[in-house]
Order: sequence, then C-alpha cells, then structure tokens
Amino acid sequence: QVQLVESGGGLVQAGGSLRLSCAASGRTFSSYAMAWFRQAPGKDREFVAGINSGGTTNYADSVKGRFTISRDNAKNTVTLQMNSLKPEDTAVYYCATKDSSFWYPKSLFNHWGQGTQVTVSS
Repeated sequence: QVQLVESGGGLVQAGGSLRLSCAASGRTFSSYAMAWFRQAPGKDREFVAGINSGGTTNYADSVKGRFTISRDNAKNTVTLQMNSLKPEDTAVYYCATKDSSFWYPKSLFNHWGQGTQVTVSS
C-alpha cells in the first residue's frame, strides 16, 4: 500500500521561503512519477509541479521560476522548494504519485498524502 506523508508547511511572510517534503513508502519509489498539488479555500485542486522517475520536471505557470521540485530516490522523498512566496500561494499542499513513470497526464495521479497547510501573509 502506497503511503505519502508530507511535512514542512507553515506560516511565512510574502517574499519568504518554505521547503515541503514528502516521504513515500509501500513500493519502489524510483519507478514512479511524483507531483505536488495544492487546493486553496473555495477552489479546485490544481497541479503545482511534477517530476518523472528519470528526473524531468514540469511546473504550473504560476510557480515557474519560484518553485523547484526534486527527488531523492535513495531516501524515497520528494521535495518542493518554494521561494518568493506570495499570498496567492496560500493553500493545502498535497504530495501525489501515480502508477506510471511520467508526470503527464496530470489527471492520473491516484495516491495522495494528507496535505500540509501553507499560509503566506501579506
């Protein structure tokens, strides 16, 4: 059974940084794509960043140049480094994986963590 546990959320001022981590277990981590999604109050869950098993990455336009996704296959972890945070980045952030090595299509992510709250104050 795939398990994903996020950590690293919190409260930060606009312009600040946070680093989210996701620890995965239950299967061979290195073989599968990973991603971060987020959901703000009253909005649908949206894709933030994805990384293939081989390390190729993709980002939502709203976070390009500010966020970086990476993976450590030896530690079974995926991280999201978030810089230059804005109030509109406030959301619950979810780690996700799927039964494929490619992040695309985004709709097929089917294993989710419990989420971690990120709040950016203005």
